[in-house]
Amino acid sequence: MIIDTLLGVLNATWWILKEAAPYVLFGSLFAGLLYIFVNPETIYKHFGKGKVRSVLLASIFGIPIPLCSCGVLPAAVSLRKQGATRGATLSFLISTPESGVDSIAVTYALIDPLMTVIRPISAFISAVVAGIADNFTSDEEGEADPGKRDITCKVDGCCDGIDCPIEIHRSHHTLFEKLTAAVKYSFGELFEDFALWFTVGVVAAGAITFLAPEQLMERYLGGGLHAMLIMLLAGIPMYICATASTPIAAALILSGVSPGAALVFLLAGPATNLASLSVVAATLGKRSAAIYLATISVVAVSMGLLTDRLYSYLKISPEAYAGRASEFIGEPVKVVLAILTALLLLFAIYNKYVKRKGSCDSTCSVEHIHRDDDHAHHD
Repeated sequence: MIIDTLLGVLNATWWILKEAAPYVLFGSLFAGLLYIFVNPETIYKHFGKGKVRSVLLASIFGIPIPLCSCGVLPAAVSLRKQGATRGATLSFLISTPESGVDSIAVTYALIDPLMTVIRPISAFISAVVAGIADNFTSDEEGEADPGKRDITCKVDGCCDGIDCPIEIHRSHHTLFEKLTAAVKYSFGELFEDFALWFTVGVVAAGAITFLAPEQLMERYLGGGLHAMLIMLLAGIPMYICATASTPIAAALILSGVSPGAALVFLLAGPATNLASLSVVAATLGKRSAAIYLATISVVAVSMGLLTDRLYSYLKISPEAYAGRASEFIGEPVKVVLAILTALLLLFAIYNKYVKRKGSCDSTCSVEHIHRDDDHAHHD
């Protein structure tokens, strides 16, 4: 009995990994290209002007960036220090973990095109509402001090971008070197950021798919305000990235959970946890933290209810569509990509939690720890 259950969970987990693998790889590569080729100074300088303009731009810029709710914290703090308005910082803190090119791609693979569109739109609405509310209820002027921007070379750190201006630095690296750096970032540092939680998410999704009682799911989470509130309460304290939350949401939908309730989980889970709330309160104040939590909650539940109505109006069955996005990819190709993804995930987990931890024990110097912290802020 136990062996049959384990085999059933493993089989469901393998199916989810096969469906997600092509899109995880594509999304990660695209994210790496964004990281290397988009100049951070271009982003930073747009976040410090205008109570509405800065929020809109921060919300848009945050959507494709693949950072989880804790990974986005040092980036947001850095933006704030470099002159971003309070509202723009809060918007970036919301839109970034709720979405990302990798999670958007996986949503298309595991759920359906409609949810693929609704998810980033919901993230954008949450971010804009929170950012504008924060800017217009604070005493801060519409333009923040631009400060000193970090424009260090992202390819190999060859210069700080100050003594070597951007127009000169552009000729330092060939296109091949930039592409190589993008690939290394995509399947190295970026994979390390979400590998463990994505793996946990895929296994949990496999367990839900095989074990969850469908009738119970449909009864309590099949739709309505109570289903949204249950998923909200489940998602708020949880630490899970947008990519890792997607297979869980897909498994919930296949088990009878309404797409609106699954959307609430996709929005609240990645955007909030106790760590992010404490940092928002410390960096921007308790008022901003309250706006942050209230906006995510209200928008997530509202969009969840609207999503259920939209699916009903269009007569779309998410259960029937889930996983069909990758049908045009041949089974042998999916198997190869799934094996490649599994190996990359295992290597990333080993490199981050075993190899790196073993190379820095309690004897690590304070200076080394500070260097790691500075690197995290730079990323």
